Amino acid sequence: MSWITGFLLPVPAAKKEAYLESARKSWPLFQKYGALEQVETWGEDVPPGKVTGFDLAVKLEPEEVVVFSWLRWPDRASADKCFAEMQSDPDFAGMDMPFDGKRMMWGGFAPIFEGR
Repeated sequence: MSWITGFLLPVPAAKKEAYLESARKSWPLFQKYGALEQVETWGEDVPPGKVTGFDLAVKLEPEEVVVFSWLRWPDRASADKCFAEMQSDPDFAGMDMPFDGKRMMWGGFAPIFEGR
């Protein structure tokens, strides 16, 4: 069964193109480790939360947009290998991350249903 690594992060609206360029550059690197799919989504209809919400989760600041993205892997082992090795992989060195990484969240997920 495949494995999903999901991300939620705040990106300054003015840095949309820089974020997109960073995503484009990272795709071949993730593919090198076996990623099957990379999806980056730009929040356009993200209502503000009162108790919970995407905005609250990333402590969204004015002029920022919530980005929701994921990587699909053939299995968890491929994802684990990538994330274990990316700190020492020179191909990942110097990657521009045009967002506040301290407010980014991520996690690994096992799909339990996929309708297509």
